[in-house]
Amino acid sequence: MGIIVENPGILTTVQDEGRFGFQQFGVSPAGPMDTQSFYLANILAGNKRSEGVLEMTFSGPTLRFEKDNIIAITGASMSPCVNGNPIPMYQAVLVRAGETLSFGMTNGNGSRAYLAFAGGLDVPLVMGSKSTLMRNQLGGIEGRKLEKGDSIGFVSPKTTLPNMEMRKLEPEVFPKKELTLRVVTGPQDTDFTEEELRRFFWYGAEITNEFDRMGCRLQREEPLKHIGDGNIITDGIAFGSIQVPSNGQPIIMLADRQSTGGYSKIGTVISVDLPKLTQSVPGYRVRFVRIGIELAQNLYIRRQQKLRNLEKQLGK
Repeated sequence: MGIIVENPGILTTVQDEGRFGFQQFGVSPAGPMDTQSFYLANILAGNKRSEGVLEMTFSGPTLRFEKDNIIAITGASMSPCVNGNPIPMYQAVLVRAGETLSFGMTNGNGSRAYLAFAGGLDVPLVMGSKSTLMRNQLGGIEGRKLEKGDSIGFVSPKTTLPNMEMRKLEPEVFPKKELTLRVVTGPQDTDFTEEELRRFFWYGAEITNEFDRMGCRLQREEPLKHIGDGNIITDGIAFGSIQVPSNGQPIIMLADRQSTGGYSKIGTVISVDLPKLTQSVPGYRVRFVRIGIELAQNLYIRRQQKLRNLEKQLGK
């Protein structure tokens, strides 16, 4: 055994890197909303970057440990405590059997946190992944969010890790009230005039309450206008794709997005900027900046190199 859920929090799910290779069958990848915080939690806990963790939204769960294990918590600040005593985030911490790990609400720095367990969680693979896809009831714990009384085992719990004293990082600071997202245009940017493209990048939008793991709907003061009716022959949707339906209000597609869609996509938010969006809340303002594919790829490669360097520094 590993942990017993005494309180599940608002929305806590098991997520690994994602369920890839099944979009042609209508199965979305799922996986973490904030890939950066997800990777850092696993690296600090001595895991493979792809290992399953608990993703917590707005408030975290209360968990009773039945075995000793090392944990790491990253992402939004949720005031974690063990037996009521505060513990640091972005640091490997040993929790003993019989102790209780609890969380509060986010304090305004981010909206999602990630809890990694050394050695990983003993959760069955469904289509090669532990990730929870709630709308299809796949993966995780019976395809749903955590509930009171759930128990999850540890695969290979640890009481020490190499370079334990070095397994800590400066916490991330997430945007507040306004964020800038870099975008690569296409594949249906030609469904908009150059003037509409200019307006898309010149004027911002606001995150609405329609913001979940599937997508983030934005509200613009002046809706975007298509050259046609905004409909296309259905094609694939990537994490970060910006759909513009016929009402002209953009939707940024996220981890639990549908696998295909029939609205024009004006562009895609680059991978390294998506955590800024997924750690935001309704009411924040969003502005877009246009960049080329080569810069987007270089930024992604640079992030991957930093993660590899951190793994090498800490060792396993």
